[in-house]
Amino acid sequence: MSLDVSPELLAEAEAGPVREEDFVNTIRTSLPYAYDLVCGLAAQLHSGITEFADNQTPPATEQERGQLLRALASDAIRGSLERHFDITLAFQNCHRVAAFRPGARGGPTHTRFTSTRAQILNQSAELRDC
Repeated sequence: MSLDVSPELLAEAEAGPVREEDFVNTIRTSLPYAYDLVCGLAAQLHSGITEFADNQTPPATEQERGQLLRALASDAIRGSLERHFDITLAFQNCHRVAAFRPGARGGPTHTRFTSTRAQILNQSAELRDC
């Protein structure tokens, strides 16, 4: 299971649309490593003039790696994080996450980061089974 859904959030979903802030709060409490990593990347991106901010440090534990994979593998979770932090996320390997400005999607830097060439060049033997 990806998220620890409270009875209140489940009731909200059963009654109709879920408020984005309620869903993001569930992500924050269920996947704290992933949430904090994305939050830090967003802060780094929004505080500077760089085209993107990325993480190149592998998670310290398998639990943290699992949180990151669950957060980025889910369209709903990933989309909520992107909207909440006003970013576009890109993902390589099992830990290299990058935050781009939303308008950068499809631009040269984003396209280069998400290309098959970048994926191949970002491989290493120690990350093969991550």
